[in-house]
Amino acid sequence: MNKKTYAGIPEEYSKLENSSIVLIPVPYDGTTTWLKGADKGPKAFLEASENMELYDIETDSEVYKEGIYIAPAITENDSPDNMVNAVHKETKNYINKKKFVSLVGGEHSLTIGAIRAFNESYEDLTVLQIDAHADLRKEYNGSKYNHACSLYEANENTNLIQVGIRSMDISEKNKMDLERVFFAKDMATEDYWMDDAVDLMTDNVYITFDLDAFDPSIFPSTGTPEPGGLLWYETLYFLKKVFSEKNVVGFDISEFLPNETDKSSDFLAAKLYYKMLSYKFKKEE
Repeated sequence: MNKKTYAGIPEEYSKLENSSIVLIPVPYDGTTTWLKGADKGPKAFLEASENMELYDIETDSEVYKEGIYIAPAITENDSPDNMVNAVHKETKNYINKKKFVSLVGGEHSLTIGAIRAFNESYEDLTVLQIDAHADLRKEYNGSKYNHACSLYEANENTNLIQVGIRSMDISEKNKMDLERVFFAKDMATEDYWMDDAVDLMTDNVYITFDLDAFDPSIFPSTGTPEPGGLLWYETLYFLKKVFSEKNVVGFDISEFLPNETDKSSDFLAAKLYYKMLSYKFKKEE
């Protein structure tokens, strides 16, 4: 991946020493079982970001001025175990440097390493999973680091809140804390699910956003599109609520599988990332 500044921002805002934010690309796609290509997601995400307006109307801000450093991509692909360990090491490194760490994948298994690092660094951590799939298998296809296992450890070791779930294996139901799961079918008719979800969170929150949480009508470019997903403005409303009421300590975005002929998903992914940063660094009025 060519080294460029994030979104073409001036170099003064892209150097590590001047940046509040670190972006770690993880172009890994070693365990997906259907559509391949998520390893190309970070590159397409960064290319779309270069063509995005950097003034955010809603927050009246230009968050890139907080400084956004693109870390060297994690290209470890010998095994899912090694990739997860590399993500853990690099995430912990930048947390220790007091940076706000964000990651863009690649497949969802990157989240295992990221959550380990944040759980070691923050007490009483809540993991907010926004996703179409439960991802609670202990092992899948011979590996506990498969994308289908990406939230198993978080379910065991953190306060896991699952939002948008609409596809799962029956074996995963036994592992779920159903009081902390917000199924898409219920979210469609319940007026207060956002408040209920936030009420279940501790102060420190890590967000893992699998892009297949979105309805395929607005985000088709993912390896496992599921009907009945989230739409744009309800998602932003929920995220803004979480960022304003809790201390979001970091986040990842995963499962973007670029489509050569339709770039709308590229821009949605780019815009989502920038909106999340804009909410995090919004100045109090």
